[in-house]
Amino acid sequence: MKIASRVYNIVIFAFLYVPVLVLVFFSFNSGAGRTKFEGFSLKWYEKMVNDQNLIHSLQITLEVAILAAIFATIIGTVAAVGIHSMNGKLQRAFLSVNNIPMVNPEIVTAISLMLLFVFIYRSTGLLQPGFFTLLLAHITFNIPYVVLQVMPKLRQMNKHMVEAALDLGCPPGKAFFKVIIPEIMPGVVTGAVMAFTMSLDDFIISYFNSGNNAQTLSVFIFGMTKKRVTPEINALSSLLFVTILLLLLLVNISQVRGMTRKNKRVAG
Repeated sequence: MKIASRVYNIVIFAFLYVPVLVLVFFSFNSGAGRTKFEGFSLKWYEKMVNDQNLIHSLQITLEVAILAAIFATIIGTVAAVGIHSMNGKLQRAFLSVNNIPMVNPEIVTAISLMLLFVFIYRSTGLLQPGFFTLLLAHITFNIPYVVLQVMPKLRQMNKHMVEAALDLGCPPGKAFFKVIIPEIMPGVVTGAVMAFTMSLDDFIISYFNSGNNAQTLSVFIFGMTKKRVTPEINALSSLLFVTILLLLLLVNISQVRGMTRKNKRVAG
C-alpha cells in the first residue's frame, strides 16, 4: 500500500512539474525548435530583455500584481476582522457572499466588471479602460482569497488577549495593530502571496478590463499566439517560475521561524 501511494504521488508530481522543467530546459536552447535541443545558449534571455513590448507587459503585470496584493491584503484583512466579530448567522451569511466570487465562473466576474467600468465611463467620463480599471478588477477578485486565508487565524486567536488589552486601557486601534495583527500575520502573509500569484496568473479578467494601453503579460502572450510564439516566452516563464518558487520558499521559512519563536515564548 505504501509503495502504491508513493508511486501515485510521484506520477502526480511528475505530471505537474515535468512540463515546467521541459520549458526551463528549452529556454536555454540555441535553436528555435521545441523538440530538438541544439545546444546551450542564453540568446533567448538576451532577446527577451531587448524586446520592449514584452518588457512593458511584464512591468505592467508586476505593478498590477504588487499593488493589487497590497490593497487586497489591507481590505481583506480588515474585512475578515469585521466578519469575525459578527454573530454566527450573520458571519455565515457574509462568508457565503465572500465565497461566491471564488466559485463563480471567472468570465462572469470579468464581464460584470467590464460593464460596470464602461457604464461609469460613459456616464461620468471616469474609469476609462486602462491601468486603473485593470488594477481595480484585480483588487476586487483578490479580496475573497485574502479573507479566506485570514479567517482561520482569527478563529485560532485567543480572543481574551484583545479583551485584556482593552481592559488595560489600550485603544481599539492600537489593540488591532499590537495584538490582532501579530497573531494573524501568517494568514495575512499567505493571503498577500496568494493575491500576488493569482494576479500574476490571471488572464480572463485582465483581457476584459485592461484596455489597449495596459496589457498584462498573459494578454500579450495570447496576442502572440495568433502569429508564432518565440522561445523568448520560455525564458520569461522560467524566470517567473523561479521567482514564485523562491517567494513561496521564503514565506514558508519565515512562517516556520515565526512558529518556532512562538513555541519558545510559550514554553518559556
